[in-house]
Amino acid sequence: MTEDTGRSPGRRRILGAAALGTAALGLTGAAAAPAGAAERGERDRGHLRELPRPAIIAHRGASGYRPEHTLGAYRLALDMGADVIEQDLVPTRDGHLVCRHENDISGTTDVAARPEFASRRTAKTVDGTRITGWFTEDFTLAELKTLRAKERIPGNRPRNTLYDGRWTVPTFEEVLRWAEKEGRRRGRPVWLHAETKHPTYFRGLGLGLEEPLARLLRRYGRDRHDSPVFLQSFEPGSMRRMARLVSSPRVVLLDAAGTRPWDFVEAGDPRTVDDLIAPDGLKWIASFAQGIGPTLNLVIPRGADGALGRPTTLVRDAHRAGLILHPYTLRNENSFLPADFRRDYPGVPGEDANEYGDVLGAYRRYFDTGIDGIFTDHPDTGLLAAADFRDRRPAGGV
Repeated sequence: MTEDTGRSPGRRRILGAAALGTAALGLTGAAAAPAGAAERGERDRGHLRELPRPAIIAHRGASGYRPEHTLGAYRLALDMGADVIEQDLVPTRDGHLVCRHENDISGTTDVAARPEFASRRTAKTVDGTRITGWFTEDFTLAELKTLRAKERIPGNRPRNTLYDGRWTVPTFEEVLRWAEKEGRRRGRPVWLHAETKHPTYFRGLGLGLEEPLARLLRRYGRDRHDSPVFLQSFEPGSMRRMARLVSSPRVVLLDAAGTRPWDFVEAGDPRTVDDLIAPDGLKWIASFAQGIGPTLNLVIPRGADGALGRPTTLVRDAHRAGLILHPYTLRNENSFLPADFRRDYPGVPGEDANEYGDVLGAYRRYFDTGIDGIFTDHPDTGLLAAADFRDRRPAGGV
């Protein structure tokens, strides 16, 4: 089979439907735009067209098949053909950035079974939530490297427990080296999507994420506007800080309607996600970022019965502001799918929750909205759905 490089005329580029005029980058709200933001807008977004549209983003790697945020999950995602591979970043006590979905590593490593670390178990309040467990900021990198990764949701993915203990917790620098090596071997860049987790919380501990992340990006040549990397955070302030440190493309993640980013809570900013997805809020985001990563329910809400309703105007409004959309997260299992895409399995003992539903149908609904990419735990399924979408889309259509 001939390799699809994403450069054929029939393969539409990301941002193809977005309006990219610099007027869309005007700032509204209390904060001022970084100097020269409007002039940089078109240049900073242009290279993103190299990605296919819709792009398939491997959520924490191929986490539907391997324990998340392991080199095994990242490698499998790349071998499957994922367009972009995601990392979540948290710090160790000695300031190294490691790849974990949360700083609480109770459920993603074997730390609970390690008697030498029993005394490290503690309770902390992270972004307003009280959590008891073991936390990366209480371990040096050398100590953390003695732990082994394991499946986070074994009740949903019991087959993944086969790989428990196989990999250590990777540093982001290890991932950058791996991506650099694989890029040379494959003759094309390996795109990454790196998230700063709980940046306000960690800055309060003297473990700011943005500065060490910027140093690594500069060291590995991913600090430019045309670098094959996205930076992302649920805290807009973190992406504004990154905009002052590097030129790498930035994405603001958006939680459920009505919620507030934690840096807004800490700063007393009354705006909610509802304000940020309004046209003025999107224009504000576009003054320092190139995209948004909304929860899928902000693109198509679910009704009281759990089924998908009518799409919102978010895709249209974000594109008008010159922003790409990378919503999250689509998974194959029934328990994660909208109710109208779940399948019954007669004769299968027990619950059907972990069996696969009509996820290809769900992809079609989301792709039809015009999103530019999607996070998925199952990149192989996402790639099939994206290929089907491109094959059936009329020439010049969304």
